[in-house]
Amino acid sequence: MMTLTTLLQTNIKKLTSPLKNEDELITILKKRLTKKEFKVLMLTLENLPKQEQYQKLSLDEKRYEEVKTKALKKVNFNELKQELMLPKES
Repeated sequence: MMTLTTLLQTNIKKLTSPLKNEDELITILKKRLTKKEFKVLMLTLENLPKQEQYQKLSLDEKRYEEVKTKALKKVNFNELKQELMLPKES
């Protein structure tokens, strides 16, 4: 099973420092993403068949992909990206 850390590492461009722990990441994402976006990311981790994911979220394939793309775009915004990463040691 994929972890949230792995998912973020593969989808965030230019990670400049390690990510925080899973619990902190979940808390930040819950706060910064919409409920649907957060659920889409969390369901992605469960490795369920796509159809099952669509059903659980009451979304069709097109809308599911839109929500997922939007969520991954958000985690690439600098401000959120900084929040997800451990502070750099000086």
